[in-house]
Amino acid sequence: MNLVIVESPAKAKTIKKYLGKDFEVLASYGHVRDLVPKEGAVDTEHDFQMKYQPIERNDKHVKAISSKLKNTDALYLATDPDREGEAISWHLYELLKNRKYLKGKPVHRVVFNEITKKAVQDAIAHPRELSMDLVNAQQARRALDYLVGFNLSPLLWKKIRRGLSAGRVQSPALRMIVEREEEIEAFKSREYWTVEADLKKEGAEFKAKLAQYGGDKVEQFTITEEKQAREVEKTLLEKAGGKLDVAKVTKKQRRRNPAAPFTTSTLQQEAARKLGFTTNRTMRVAQQLYEGVDIGNGAVGLITYMRTDSVTLANEAVDEIRGYIADKYGKEQVPDKPRVFKTKSKNAQEAHEAIRPTSILYHPKDLTKYLSKEQARLYDLIWKRTLASQMVHATLHTVAADLAAGEGNLFRANGSTIVNPGFMAVYQEGQDDKKAKDSDEKMLPLLKEGEQVDLLAIRPEQHFTEPPPRYSEASLVKALEEHGIGRPSTYASIISTLQDREYVELEKKRFYPTDVGRVVNKFLTNYFTQYVDYDFTAKLEDELDAVARGEEEWVPLLEKFWKPFKERIDHTLENVQRSDVTQEKMDEKCPKCDSPLSIRLGRHGRFIGCTNYPECDYTRDLNADKAEAEQPQEVGRDCPECGSPLIFKRGRYGKFIGCSGYPKCRYIEPLEKPKDTGVPCPKCNKGTLMQRKSRRGKIFYSCSTYPKCDYAIWNEPVNEPCPQCGWPVLTIKTTKRRGTEKVCPQPDCSFAEPYEEPASADKGEES
Repeated sequence: MNLVIVESPAKAKTIKKYLGKDFEVLASYGHVRDLVPKEGAVDTEHDFQMKYQPIERNDKHVKAISSKLKNTDALYLATDPDREGEAISWHLYELLKNRKYLKGKPVHRVVFNEITKKAVQDAIAHPRELSMDLVNAQQARRALDYLVGFNLSPLLWKKIRRGLSAGRVQSPALRMIVEREEEIEAFKSREYWTVEADLKKEGAEFKAKLAQYGGDKVEQFTITEEKQAREVEKTLLEKAGGKLDVAKVTKKQRRRNPAAPFTTSTLQQEAARKLGFTTNRTMRVAQQLYEGVDIGNGAVGLITYMRTDSVTLANEAVDEIRGYIADKYGKEQVPDKPRVFKTKSKNAQEAHEAIRPTSILYHPKDLTKYLSKEQARLYDLIWKRTLASQMVHATLHTVAADLAAGEGNLFRANGSTIVNPGFMAVYQEGQDDKKAKDSDEKMLPLLKEGEQVDLLAIRPEQHFTEPPPRYSEASLVKALEEHGIGRPSTYASIISTLQDREYVELEKKRFYPTDVGRVVNKFLTNYFTQYVDYDFTAKLEDELDAVARGEEEWVPLLEKFWKPFKERIDHTLENVQRSDVTQEKMDEKCPKCDSPLSIRLGRHGRFIGCTNYPECDYTRDLNADKAEAEQPQEVGRDCPECGSPLIFKRGRYGKFIGCSGYPKCRYIEPLEKPKDTGVPCPKCNKGTLMQRKSRRGKIFYSCSTYPKCDYAIWNEPVNEPCPQCGWPVLTIKTTKRRGTEKVCPQPDCSFAEPYEEPASADKGEES
């Protein structure tokens, strides 16, 4: 009997069906050891020796493995084929060896990039030894993260506030978001005008844009005000006389090639664009597809390993895909030679593959009944992208026509027609912040040089330059990859850490830095400039990759990092005051005591306060102007209790409406009226559940008859009875581990089922 160890029970179940009776398959349930959670876990005085301890929650699984080992001939470690997987295998090996469970039994390391019968059996037949290069690269990464976290986070506690943290890769990512916000705030919009002509030929209407005026090229800021635009309009109308002359027609044939198969990064980006998935959700669902789904005859791994930088496809996969294209779409849709894509990542392991279906014959439509909705949508995306990557290019005919309105005045019309859609019949790649219209994608009527077309109107259009867009999950992942910050497998955790620490907020699918995030970023960029520098972070990642390739030793790498970093920690601790970090001087005097004012960080965000505190207690909202702060604004209604005017006030938890007769009258009401969900209260059956905000800004739902009825829940209610216990309402609950579900709010009921959030992003998905 042989024992095979993998990380998860789902993976174990899938692999078991491909191995005979001579193999037992168990799961370690992830990592079995980690650093001791206290100072000194990495001994910087003795070659960075790392002190590990068993992970308590997984120790029972180690004991189960140990028990099985007694009656086995050999141990096969079959964890994931990357640094993390190698480290899990090594930690388990070390733990079993130290506990004397191996007793001379042979230990093999096996890796496979897909969970199929052939891949698993080939791996078992060709085992290797544990790779200490990969293990040491993971140890170095873990040590760096520990040293940064255990030294920088306490410093943030002392200089800013308790509970904060800083990370080796999360800090440069935070810097990106803050710098983009500062760029937006500093942006000054400029006015400019474009001039378009509405044209018609033989019943077909089309548009052209002014490209040359008075013999000069028209650029973005050639026309900057309405008066100038109207003069141009008048002149052109006079010169044209109701017709434009077709001066030049240029026709070209253009090719558009398909995108490469998915890497981890491009999958995360495309799933965010087209499916509205977060990076966490994408990786969770991809993990399920990789580990195996029961498709009627047992669990089958549906995609290859989803943590990869490579765009390579296995030869047998390419052959199968090309055969499928020829059979389903015709031989003319298959290129003469297989498409080979060049991997951008310097550390991509070419032995790994891009993310692809384990077989292109598993058509998405055939699997729909076996998959959850989110699994089906992600698999469909991967399947189409893979198939399209091996199809012929799309052929487009493009036309550019210059139309004259008198001497020296030219309008330009662009258009294109698809001659052969090629891969576009299956899939097109999404784009970030794409303009609603692409002029070169429009159809033009047949135009000939020397002829005239009818001029319907000339339209000057006013525009204003816009600041760069805030990062979405897709564009942030793309920026992280371009700067070499982190690795694709870490992007999801980087983003979730920034949100969990409340350094950034996601509003309308865009990242905004919080006040705390801004202050933390300011502290790090001012006092730890090198360590949030994009190039420094990328270079460190490259060195860690070099360790994984066996080209560099890990201990000297840590020594080179640690000494200057520790000196910077000690210097900042001694020489930087809390006020240097949390206060920003202003060129304005306090209206109460004439002391200087400063922008300060309080418990609930940044505000303007007097530097003479506590002697002077003057404060005002950061975004309120001076006049507004000194003169209370009236709401326009009287207090229902005493008749005094109601005014806008600010307290510990933000703005609210209060009585101007305070403290004699203590009437208050929230600034935002509670939103009625329309869901009847399940407790009293008299009121409805209202969406409200807690003192700390957290959304909750409570009965409209409060205080008569005190029923309240944290999650959004749904007017549906629980099919398990009959409670009148269900709720929508989202967790990292399980995603979004419809659950029963009753504590003694376990009902839960997957819930698909309505997403407008569906409209953008290619068919």
